[in-house]
Amino acid sequence: MDEQLTCGYSEPCGQCAVVDWGVSDGGHFFCKNCHNVIEKTREVEDNSTQHIRGKISRISKPKKSGKEGVREWVVCEGFQFILKHQADALVNLGVCKQFKTEVLWNFWKRYLQNTRQAYTKNPVYTPKFTVDLTSESEPESMAESEQSFQSRATSEAEGISASGSITDRQALVCSGSLDALSYVNKRESRSLKLMTMPRTLALCYLALLWVREAITLADLLRMVSERHVPYLNLHEDFPAEMRLFGRDTQIFRVESLPSYSVIHGEAVYMAKVMNLPSFPAVSQDCLLQPTLLTVRYLLESNLPDSLHVWVCKVIDQAAMGIDSFLTFDPLRRKPRLICYDILAVAVIIVTMKLLFKLDDQEEWRLSDVALKRKKKKAFNLRKWFNTVQPAIEQAKQKRERAEARRQWKSSKPLIPSLKNKSVVLKKRRVVEHLQHRFQKLTDSSPKQSPSTTDTISSFHFHWGKEEFSDGPSMHHHRLNCTLKKEGVKCLANRKYWHADLKPCPPKFCGDHYSEIEPSLPRMYVWLLDFFSFLLGVTQAQVHKEVINVERRFLKRR
Repeated sequence: MDEQLTCGYSEPCGQCAVVDWGVSDGGHFFCKNCHNVIEKTREVEDNSTQHIRGKISRISKPKKSGKEGVREWVVCEGFQFILKHQADALVNLGVCKQFKTEVLWNFWKRYLQNTRQAYTKNPVYTPKFTVDLTSESEPESMAESEQSFQSRATSEAEGISASGSITDRQALVCSGSLDALSYVNKRESRSLKLMTMPRTLALCYLALLWVREAITLADLLRMVSERHVPYLNLHEDFPAEMRLFGRDTQIFRVESLPSYSVIHGEAVYMAKVMNLPSFPAVSQDCLLQPTLLTVRYLLESNLPDSLHVWVCKVIDQAAMGIDSFLTFDPLRRKPRLICYDILAVAVIIVTMKLLFKLDDQEEWRLSDVALKRKKKKAFNLRKWFNTVQPAIEQAKQKRERAEARRQWKSSKPLIPSLKNKSVVLKKRRVVEHLQHRFQKLTDSSPKQSPSTTDTISSFHFHWGKEEFSDGPSMHHHRLNCTLKKEGVKCLANRKYWHADLKPCPPKFCGDHYSEIEPSLPRMYVWLLDFFSFLLGVTQAQVHKEVINVERRFLKRR
């Protein structure tokens, strides 16, 4: 510790509490873990110092020795490379090309401008990396066609005016100036607004939402989980002039996939940082509209088609199908980004509670009544449960096995610990050099990048009479959930139960699902588990959205 105190700064970062400082060319300390730049400075006398006890490193420009082939690049160029490959993957999966060329690219430029990383005369400091392409252990630089996307930001930033003026087409999503952002605390704004790996997915999701693609956030995360969209270890596919080693890879290295709530929150934050205008309306012809999206989840869950009539009644009664409720407007005082997929399944659950009550008693009584009537293709909730439950268990086991295989394939053999760390680093560079050369010879695409022939299904289950189906289909079964009483047609279930609908203060109260879960009916909890499995979210998130739907539905009822 004494050596560290004499050489640098040993206080933990105020943002992430990690002691891992780097020193810029101007002597400014920055956190290598979260990119936070602090006001403390020191004069660097030894330009050859690269690492001090693995905690403080100096990233500086190479000495003017007249060498050619030395490449210096900044962090945003690495994230631009990652965004490019994620966008290419989504386009290969069927997303319209405007998503990449006209929306995502303009979002990225707007983000760089509003965070003062590019497109401004006075850019903020961001960490830089230097790669010596003349080293024998380094692979050769890639062709210009491979570098075109990552070099666009640098070339365009030099030619753009300080006011951020751009072409008319780009102004569709890039209008505005830096004056729209007020930096109350400059130190916090610099660190909080810098790019992270989860924010690459948040930016992709915002672009998908802007072009009104029928891809929900759960769909995007599933594509990432199944490696159709690259995310993990993408820094290993950086071109030769951007190759990183050792601790420098921590900025781009991720060991796990982000959760739904993390990406959703980052998307709202990124939209505010970019100062985006109101998004295109989620109108009746948009597939994210709950009236249309619920059809997909009814098919997925093997529920009767006739249930959709009651679902639409709930949507209309709760006023959740109007454009003003569904459209994302980041300029609002409290911007609200609807979780369209969770909202759709929550409406289905509320509808099933209306028809079958789901209190562990009434649904089974109604199932016995439907069985006694002996009508052909009459929907029986008990039969539906006995059909879907085994399919869910098999799907969960299949997902676990697939994830285990992916992790096994992506794992790398560990290099034995050696006393001479330089030998380890050199061996690692040689291995990566050989992998890079072999990739060129085989003309293979980067890892995780799908080909144009990749196909992906939006459904987990297939219901029908086919050999490999998950069970018999109940889509065309009839609902027997109404009866006539004194000449008036009414629901067979006359009572509706719900949890406490009183909202809690968000700043002082958290999630209560774990507390109330033991007291909830088991059939309702099972239904939450089923739909949370379909979306890859937690039961608490689905339950929270059910409560929100019930508030709107019962308030307007």
